Amino acid sequence: MSRSIKQQLIKQVKEIVEDLGISDIQVQIEASSDPAHGDYSTNIALLIAKKLGKNPREVAEEIAEKIRNGKSGLGVEKVEVAGPGFINFWLKDKELLNSIDSLRNNNTIFDTVKSDLTGKKVIVEYSSPNIAKPFTVGHLRSTIIGDAIANLLDAVGYTVFRDNHIGDWGTQFGKQIAALKFIDYKTKDLVKDHIGTNLNDLENLKSNIKLIDSSNRPVKLLVEFYVLFHELEEKYASLEDLARAEFKELELSREWQEDQEYSNRWIWKKCIEWSWKEFNEIYEQLGVSFTENHGRGYGEAFFENRMVFILDELKKKPFYKEGKEGAKIVEFPKESKFPPLMILKKDGATLYSTRDLATDRFRLFEYKEYGRDVLIINEVGIEQELYFKQLYKLEEMLGWVKPGQRVHVKHGHYRFKEGKMSTRKGNVIWLEDVLREAKERASKLQNIEFPMQREQIKDFGGNVIVKKHGAAGKTKIKTAEVFDIIDAVAIGALKWNDLKRDSKQDITFDWDEILNMQGNSGPYLQYTYARTQSVLRKSEEREVRNEKFAIEPEERELLRLLSQFSDVVAEAANRYAPHLLCTYLFDLAQAFNLFYQKLPILKADEKNIRDFRLNLTEKTGIVLKQGLALLGIKAPDRM
Repeated sequence: MSRSIKQQLIKQVKEIVEDLGISDIQVQIEASSDPAHGDYSTNIALLIAKKLGKNPREVAEEIAEKIRNGKSGLGVEKVEVAGPGFINFWLKDKELLNSIDSLRNNNTIFDTVKSDLTGKKVIVEYSSPNIAKPFTVGHLRSTIIGDAIANLLDAVGYTVFRDNHIGDWGTQFGKQIAALKFIDYKTKDLVKDHIGTNLNDLENLKSNIKLIDSSNRPVKLLVEFYVLFHELEEKYASLEDLARAEFKELELSREWQEDQEYSNRWIWKKCIEWSWKEFNEIYEQLGVSFTENHGRGYGEAFFENRMVFILDELKKKPFYKEGKEGAKIVEFPKESKFPPLMILKKDGATLYSTRDLATDRFRLFEYKEYGRDVLIINEVGIEQELYFKQLYKLEEMLGWVKPGQRVHVKHGHYRFKEGKMSTRKGNVIWLEDVLREAKERASKLQNIEFPMQREQIKDFGGNVIVKKHGAAGKTKIKTAEVFDIIDAVAIGALKWNDLKRDSKQDITFDWDEILNMQGNSGPYLQYTYARTQSVLRKSEEREVRNEKFAIEPEERELLRLLSQFSDVVAEAANRYAPHLLCTYLFDLAQAFNLFYQKLPILKADEKNIRDFRLNLTEKTGIVLKQGLALLGIKAPDRM
């Protein structure tokens, strides 16, 4: 396995530090953000000076001198000490040229970052929408951030299991079932004489089931019933108890009741079928998929019969106790400063904690393909931070996992300017509507002259009319290609707008921001890639030669950035931070566009310079396409 430039520098500096008598410190080498400060830099002298009893700058000078006189084979042009003791490195142009030779249209570039990670296993749990509730822009974050993290971990060598922990169990189904049984959709009130007599509820249920079955958007109707339930709950105090009883019946029922028409388990299964109809369409549009349980992931209901094993194990532990009003709780050591974690409600009903414990017990002890050392990542909202700290601590107390084996990747949320979204109040923005709006805006960006949908194009002979940019005339292109471009630009804009920022940040919902098509945006990156392909299509055959000639600053900056790609991917994977890759790709796109504007490529004066610039163009295209793919974003060849 070859090493990247950064890895070679780390190895060389580490050997020097060990020669100085320091062996218990990790050497950090960072790519410089400003070329004036070199290509790479390290603060190692500042970290070890006190241990050596020397001034940091003196230590830095000593390390720099050893590098200048070293024979590592790494092409360092210049080493300088700056400030209180930073060491800056400038590489020879030849070293940068050699470093991009591995850039090909395959994954061999990532061989430099796989090393000892190859074969290690990780479960990435993401998306996890709730059955019978809307797939909103709020779910978009977990879905695309989790997918990008899974892609990054796969690139650096992990064996990745992609899980979707669907919320298909819990007390909300008591409310949903009660709503379908006892709310008259026409009157938006309870079935007449229901309270105290239970009259007409079966006929009402049949009518509601038929209504939802015939709908193109069944989940929207389920949400309407859910919202109505909460509105009527204020009028009829007994509804809450009724819902609790319906869920209890669902919990106590057996699998055979799935085939018993209109039973609670049958209704629950219908809700799952209706919801997956919508989920599948959305996942297909987003280009997101899962590997576990035939692509659906292991939802909460899968662990319904496994929770008894959790309770049996907890009963034997001194920290499992009875809390107030009869609920079952876990108490944590005082030094953790965590409040108690409830495991069972006072009526014996299970909670998220019960089901999550059953999930992880299955992963760690039952499903042998994962193994005991599997890393488990939950991509879940930041408001669950305390809960996951409690859950992970409990699993450590049970002896299931080692510290660091469970990871919570936190994300902020999309919010309205007026406040948080709420399904109960019907105050949500549906992701399906966002995707439709994104595609409409993407079609305008491409100057597409058609308002119709894909299925309405059949009579147009496979072509649609498209305005040519900057020209009065029009041209025809194939319909399929146009739609593919629109889809790629729309989805790319949504994903990039989210992934370009630290996932912990909240995003205030704003159409102009979420679907921004200019500046630091997905379409800008896609357009830059399409520009590289346009140049290459116009070029003749070329030789890849590294002959000696003066390299322009714009060319060197491209070389410098291209040489960093595998290291950026490694850092983004190790920190579960896709935004680091976004920042790098945006810098690369800007550097290429500056190079494109200032230096002739196809019309370069000399053939060797022309070939060199075409090689840089090709390598830039490869990195942009592979980088965007890791983020789940397609790169069209034409735009």
